[in-house]
Amino acid sequence: MSLETGLVTERSLREVTDSRGMEKRNEAAIEWDEYDREETAFRRTELSNAVDASALGCSLYELPPGARSWPSHYHTANEEALYVLAGDGRLKTADGLEPLTAGDYVTLPADERGGHRVVNDGAAPLRYLAISTMNEPDVTVYPESDKFGVFVGSPPGGRDERPLEGYYRIDDETDYWDGTE
Repeated sequence: MSLETGLVTERSLREVTDSRGMEKRNEAAIEWDEYDREETAFRRTELSNAVDASALGCSLYELPPGARSWPSHYHTANEEALYVLAGDGRLKTADGLEPLTAGDYVTLPADERGGHRVVNDGAAPLRYLAISTMNEPDVTVYPESDKFGVFVGSPPGGRDERPLEGYYRIDDETDYWDGTE
């Protein structure tokens, strides 16, 4: 801020950013990814990847009416939270469908109690922030399809840095010594 005028200038903002380590990006300047597979359809922009955030993840989602987010899942290493910005929908949990509306904040623990899927059964797009810790390794469990995902080297969302990632059927168990002798 300029002491003479009291105004925040581009230079003064840059100085604050540099001195504090803060990073700022506007949603309009960040690329969106689109997902459309059967009932799963949404736009997502990974806000935390647009800045140098390593311990906290945040994505902005937009679900059109009638669409659903990722298949029902829960993380074993990462707690999540949802904050609804606009629209109405429901959160599918093990206990059923919970209503979601603008202003709702929901926490999802890093275990089976945090299992969820967002459903937009409203008439307008549903916009929400998904916030999470970014611990790795992480195992994501998909109870409805009896599979799990393993992420090593980078938490969910950082595919480029992962030396190990994959999805497996829960019943595909093998013996510890299989293939080692």
